[in-house]
Order: sequence, then C-alpha cells, then structure tokens
Amino acid sequence: MNSSPAYSNGYHPQQQQHGMSQRDKVRRGTRARSREHRESFGSGGNFGGLRVSEHNKQQQQQQQQGAPCTDFDMAYFHSYAHVGIHEEMIKDRVRTETYRTAIMQHQSSIAGKVVVDVGCGTGILSIFCAQAGAKRVYAVDASDIAVQANEVVKANNLSETIIVLHGRVEDVDIDEEVDVIISEWMGYMLLYESMLGSVITARDRWLKPGGLILPSSATLYMAPITHSDRYSESIDFWRNVYGIDMSAMLPLAKQCAFEEPCVETIVGENVLTWPHVVKQVDCHTITLHELESVTTNYKFKSMMRAPLHGFAFWFDVEFSGPALAGTNNHAPSSLISNHPVDGQQRKKRANPNEALVLSTAPEDPPTHWQQTVLYFYDPIEVEQDQLIEGSVTLSQSKENRRFMNIHLEYASGGRSFVKESVMRPGFSAELSG
Repeated sequence: MNSSPAYSNGYHPQQQQHGMSQRDKVRRGTRARSREHRESFGSGGNFGGLRVSEHNKQQQQQQQQGAPCTDFDMAYFHSYAHVGIHEEMIKDRVRTETYRTAIMQHQSSIAGKVVVDVGCGTGILSIFCAQAGAKRVYAVDASDIAVQANEVVKANNLSETIIVLHGRVEDVDIDEEVDVIISEWMGYMLLYESMLGSVITARDRWLKPGGLILPSSATLYMAPITHSDRYSESIDFWRNVYGIDMSAMLPLAKQCAFEEPCVETIVGENVLTWPHVVKQVDCHTITLHELESVTTNYKFKSMMRAPLHGFAFWFDVEFSGPALAGTNNHAPSSLISNHPVDGQQRKKRANPNEALVLSTAPEDPPTHWQQTVLYFYDPIEVEQDQLIEGSVTLSQSKENRRFMNIHLEYASGGRSFVKESVMRPGFSAELSG
C-alpha cells in the first residue's frame, strides 16, 4: 500500500466512438435502456479536480487484460450522463434509503477504511460512505456524470475524502488495496446490463481478503402469473373498437405488446404460486464466466384456477457483513442455479435479522425496477394444483454482453411451448400507475 497513491484514468481518447445515438434519449422506466451506457466514458486531462494520470504504461497493460471498450459500451456510458436516469434512481426511496441504512449498519467496517464505489453516478453512495467515516472513497464512473459528481463532492467539502475517477473500472488505477466495495449494479431481471462484471473486476483488482462487498449477495426469482386486466387492455381492446370489428389487429397487437419482456408493476394477487429461485449470486465468489449463461429447471403447482398469462421475474439483494458472506475472494463460486424447490420455497435465511434486504418482490413496496414479465401471446387456462414446468436460460448476447437473451420453455396440461426474447434498449418498460 502506498501512502501517496497515484490516480489514473486509463481511457484512451482515440477509442471514443459515439455509436448508437438513437438510444441516447432516456425516459422514465427505461433504466434498462439507458443503463446500456454506464461505466467507461472518459478522456485524458483533468475534469475540475478529477484525478488522472500522466503515464500510460500501466493503463495499456490493464486495458489489454480487461474487456475492450465497444461502441455498445460507449453508448451505455453516454446515457448515464443524462440527469433523468439519476433522478429516477435517487427518488426511489426504497433503493436509496436501504443503501444508506446498509452503510450505517456496517459503519464499523467502513469508518477509517478505504472504499470503492463502482458506478458512482452522482456520488450519493460515496457521500454516504464518507458520512460513515470512510478514510478514503474512490468514486468510479465512466459516464460524463463523473464531472458533476466531482462538483457535488466539492460542494459538500469532501474533496479530501472522495476521489472521483472518470473511467472504466477495468482501466482506472488505484494503487492500494481497498477494504470495501459498494455498488448499485442491479439491472432489470437482476442480470440485465452485466454491470455486475464491473464489481467482479473491482473485487479481483483491489479488494483485501475478507473485505466487505455491499450488497453481498443477490437472488433472482420467477413465478407464473395471471393478469387478465393487462391482457384485456392490450389485446381484447381490438375485438370491438367503437363498434368496429378490428380483430384483424390481434396478431400484430400481441406481437407488439408481448414479443419482448415488459417492465411493469404487478401485485401479489397476480402470482399463481410460490416463486422459484432462478439464481443465487455470492458477490464474493462469482466469476465473470458464470455470468455468461444461467439455466434453471422449474416446476410449479398452481394455487388457483386462472388463465396463465406468463412469468414474472424479480430479485432481492442482501447486505451481509464479512462474517455472513464468503470471505475467500478466490474460492469456488457458491452460485446455485438449479434448485429442487418445485415452486414451494423462497430463499431461506437462518435468521431474518442477520441481513438487511432490498427486495423488488410484488408483495413488497414498489421500486423503479418494478418486475420483469414475459407474457405469452395467448393465455393457458390452468386448474388448481395443475403443474407448470419447464426451463429458462438467460445468456449474454454475443452481439453485446449487456443485452440478455432469454430462452423459455414451458409446459402445462399436455401442451408445450417455447418463447425466445431479447432484453436490449427499447424493450417494453411500462410506467407504473
């Protein structure tokens, strides 16, 4: 550990290529789209106090080790320069207050320690850590929002504690080990956007053995749902429009409404069974390779007679201390992707008071993540206790690792189906009412 660490921005200006400008605009409910741009948009020089390096040797070596910065990455980072996306996240009180509470609950592990905030945005989590007594906070973000974050830090007289680094985690240089990594990396359906990869890179580059990662773990769930009102509003509407038979519109309406995943708010009454655990992530041990593809087999038993309209996905994250989370950064991953839960269990905790949880479940207070729903073109009528089984595979797109391919197989009542979707900028993000 150096007493006078050097700070560098490893971004190479000649790589700036502003592709995919059609996705630059952001609107409410499109965090999935605009999060297509969060973490590597920088250039050499000094941005109002942002620390940058005069030397490129180490930067070039690190860039060779990390994933190259693509046009898709540049577009992803660029959208996070828009203030609207940060406003939406910060105004999500469930999200922001849970993070602040977690930081204060772990104050003994943060006070006097060195922290990295991965994807710092406006710097609010970095400031929370400084308020908790952190000795030094490296606030890393490749979006141009880092320039504003630096101004926010200065306005709050925290420049001696918080160092804003404008660049990718893969490229910036921190010449000391860190005690804590904090990041709000979760995308729709938990894994969309692949920002978790940046947390893994930060962990492997800088985190001390036994260091703290917040959140420490995450779980993705799925369950079959019924949602007749939603189907009626989008599809049945066309059967009679001001007395005119427009049923010829039905095939196109179904395609437009349900071809891609929908981000919207459902309620507990929409859910037909107990949820199934699709994936558990231990942030201390997960590897980049394990993010490439996730497959789980599921089996549900409907609790009621109702039309089955599709499947909903949601997640929760836990903020456990080192004693509760894995402490060996190089141990084999404890991810679990195939659970014999048969739709009967959620994630078990020995003591609910052991960890603070941020949940996006339908029965919990709503968040800006809402839930992600894969709708069928046509509902399936199911009886009480009827089995619904199949498998789902979530994989990073070869075109762009921040996109997510979804392959869903489902069967019930002697009928089998396959649905394939892609989560990418522009997929349906519904406004919650």
